[in-house]
Amino acid sequence: MGPMEQARDERRAGMWMAGLVLFILAASVISFVVAAHIWWLQPLASTQGAAMDAMFNAILIVTAIAFVAVHLFLAVSLARYGARGNERAAHWHEHLGAELTWTIVPAIGLIVLGIVGEVVWAKIYSPPPANAQRVEVTARQFQWYVRYPGQDGTFGRSDPKFISPGNPLGLDPADPANKAEIVTTNDLHLVVNRPVAVRIASVDVIHSFFIPNFRVKQDAVPGRAVEIWFTPDKTGAYQIACAQLCGVGHYTMRGNVTVESQAAFDDWLKKQQKP
Repeated sequence: MGPMEQARDERRAGMWMAGLVLFILAASVISFVVAAHIWWLQPLASTQGAAMDAMFNAILIVTAIAFVAVHLFLAVSLARYGARGNERAAHWHEHLGAELTWTIVPAIGLIVLGIVGEVVWAKIYSPPPANAQRVEVTARQFQWYVRYPGQDGTFGRSDPKFISPGNPLGLDPADPANKAEIVTTNDLHLVVNRPVAVRIASVDVIHSFFIPNFRVKQDAVPGRAVEIWFTPDKTGAYQIACAQLCGVGHYTMRGNVTVESQAAFDDWLKKQQKP
């Protein structure tokens, strides 16, 4: 095979590779559109979730543009710049403008997304409002214990040494505040349009408190309590999931969330009180 025939073969190979890159690009875009139509985010039901959805969409748009641009550039390069027998290596200083553009533009995009992400993070992990409902959620293989404080809004003492089959949270029996508290299993009730501060903990392994409709996800770590807050803004029934592999029964670790009016919540809470 002569030099010209070899050059033609390389150009033909470049065209085939360009076609393959375009096929991969088209298949990826079509697959995403079909998958997004079938599986997507759960309907939003919290105030803070709107900022997280906006951040998610911004990242998706930026990365999608970069994904398409890179594949188109690669396809054009393969199709147009096939070997012709007289090529020489190109060095970065010969295309300084392209190199700087390729480096600076993505860097600026990442910096902007990082700043926006920090703003969203600060809003979510800011101190809760003074009128926030107080709830404690404790994870344990494979269920969620929900603890509501008494009328004073404070939780009684607890200690691991008090943990027993009848006292899974280790509540101090000598603390009178614990007598007024209510503990449920896998059943979280919230008031619509009222902020709720949730103190999350674990008594065994790492779990992850996840309510998809609220865009709330927080690890439950043994030995420490983390407080997050959000505002449910739609009444209805939702589900708590564990988003951290926590053992053989991980898939069964689910809880129910009911968002209702203040009157309905007060009525439910009254029914849960000990006689």
